[in-house]
Formats: sequence, structure tokens, C-alpha cells
Amino acid sequence: MGRGGLETMLMNYYRNIDRSKVQFDFLCHRDFEADYDDEILALGGRIYRLPNLNPFSKTYLNALDSFFSEHKEYKIVHSHIDCMSAIPLKYAKKYGVPVTIAHSHNSNQPKDKNYPLKLIYKRNIHKYADYLFACSKNSGIWMFGNKFTDDIYVMNNAIDTKQYVYNEQIAKSVREKYNLGNNFVVGHVGRFNAQKNHNYLIDIFNELLKIEPSAKLVLVGDGDLKKNIKKKIYDLNISDSVVFTGIVPNVNEIAQCFDVFCFPSLFEGLSVAMVEMQATGVKSVISNTISKECIITDNVEMLPIDANPKIWADKLITFKGTYSKKNMLDSVEKANFDIEKNAMWLQEFYLNEYNKH
Repeated sequence: MGRGGLETMLMNYYRNIDRSKVQFDFLCHRDFEADYDDEILALGGRIYRLPNLNPFSKTYLNALDSFFSEHKEYKIVHSHIDCMSAIPLKYAKKYGVPVTIAHSHNSNQPKDKNYPLKLIYKRNIHKYADYLFACSKNSGIWMFGNKFTDDIYVMNNAIDTKQYVYNEQIAKSVREKYNLGNNFVVGHVGRFNAQKNHNYLIDIFNELLKIEPSAKLVLVGDGDLKKNIKKKIYDLNISDSVVFTGIVPNVNEIAQCFDVFCFPSLFEGLSVAMVEMQATGVKSVISNTISKECIITDNVEMLPIDANPKIWADKLITFKGTYSKKNMLDSVEKANFDIEKNAMWLQEFYLNEYNKH
């Protein structure tokens, strides 16, 4: 439960659900403490830990089997591990859990060595899931198949919209903290992994610097590829123009300083970051491989993911000093991405299912 998009979405729901009626416990595939652990415990949740997910590991499968054999108090198990959801849900069913939910958070997966295995396992999800959830229609179709379209519940990656309303004073303080001055600031929020396409993002920013030498790039997040990206930035001799914030608890405040948000992901389910950025009123330039379902305001433009990076740079610079951020609260709420209403919907779903059993 670190500060990734999926984990943040879960915490948004957890904070806003009536915990006197519905309580979340978390079964994680990591044996170390993470950013949200203290808050989960403070809100009354429990955290259980399994070894890293490996369907061929006897140690892992035995641990999964032991967990569900020892914890028969759960009536609902809601899995958020995408293609591999069939594995825990199989064991949940084995020990009599009456309601199982598989949740899709992506419209594709990285084409790495595990990709063929994920495709195999995702075909088995329908055997063990009573309900199919997705963060968008596209992510549901990719994960569960066209024939299940009518059976998929779309659960929005909702946010606390009020926290993201543009505030000039906050923007100023963030700029001061990171020594951004009045420079043109390009922002990005996302884990450093292949999906987020940081390599291409750096190529784009490098081209932008040729047009606007004083521009700054603010990178929010952490991940396995961060070291590689830092090396690329160093090799291009642009380190002084790039700010790494690391993992931060206040993305809503950091985003206030962005002049434009650049998001060239290879794929997304429905990005929490995209919802957050639109709530701040910042203009966004995103890749055409991302589902249009993420566009909930008129502040987003799409560009081809395979375009010359200069094309992206030319688009980004058009937003320098050409617009003022507006309060987008109404637009985001009308698109049904406010957390309060969505949390109540999920609460009623859980309670209805719980009371049936």
C-alpha cells in the first residue's frame, strides 16, 4: 500500500466510506511497511502480508491457502491485482467466501517476460469472480473480454475534488520550495516503470528546452526505473532543469505549480493522476493510447505516442502564459468523479451483498 495510483484510489474510498458500517482489511503481496500502513491501522483496518505473488511457488500458494483457511470471517473479497486475480479468488472460493470481485485497473500490461503468463491467468478470472469491476469500460473489456461488457461495473477512480481546486498561494509556496521561480513548469505524476514511458517524456522535455531553455520538469513518484531516468537526464546535461520530488503525500499541492501536465503513457486504465490534474485546472497533453474515458474536462489534448518528441514540445509551449487556471470542481463532479458519491455507491453495493449472505 504505497502511494501508487491504485493504492491512492483505494485510500480515497476507504477514507470516505462509513467505517462503522463497512471496514476494509488489506491482504498485500509485500513483506514490508509502506506509506499508507499507519493510516490504514488508524482507520481501523488490518494488514496481512503474503510473499510476492508467484503462481509456481509452493511457499506462496501455501501462504494463500493458510490465510483463507484461517480467516473465514470474510464475506467479500475484492481483488485489485488485475490479470492475476484468479489466484486469490480461487482460494477464497475454496474456503467458502460467498462474494468475490475481480477489479481491472489497466487496459493493457507491459510486454515483458510475464506478459504471456498474465494473458493465460486473466482468462480464468470469470471462473472465480462473482462480479467484475473496472476503472473504465476499456479496461474492463481488455481484462474480461467483450462478452462480459454488460456484466462489468465501472467504479470511477474518484478523488476528493475540493482538495484540488487551484490556489495561487499554494502554487507560489510550492514554486518557492522547489526553486522553480516564474519558469515554465511541465509536470508528471507516476511510478517510474515502463508503462509511464519516462524515456519518451525526457526526450520531449529535452526538445522543449531548445525552445524554452528556462523550462523546468517536475517528476513526482518513485520506482524501479528512476535510476535509469536520472542517468539519461545526466547524460543529456539537463539535470539542473529537472526536479525529482520522490513520493509525496501532497500531490494536490504539487500539481498547483504545473503550467502543463505531460502524460505520454503507453496505456492506462483510468489514471487517478489525470483526474487530479483536470481538477486543478491545468492543461494536459496525453498520449493517444490512453482511453478517451479519462477526458472529463476540455483541458486535455491528445498526441500520437509515436510522434517526434519535438511535436509534443511544440504543443507544450503553446500553454506558456496563454491561459488562466479555472475552478473545475463542477466539471469533475458532473463527470461523477467526486469521492463522496462514489464511496456511498460502493458502500451500498457491499452492504447489499453482505446482507444476502
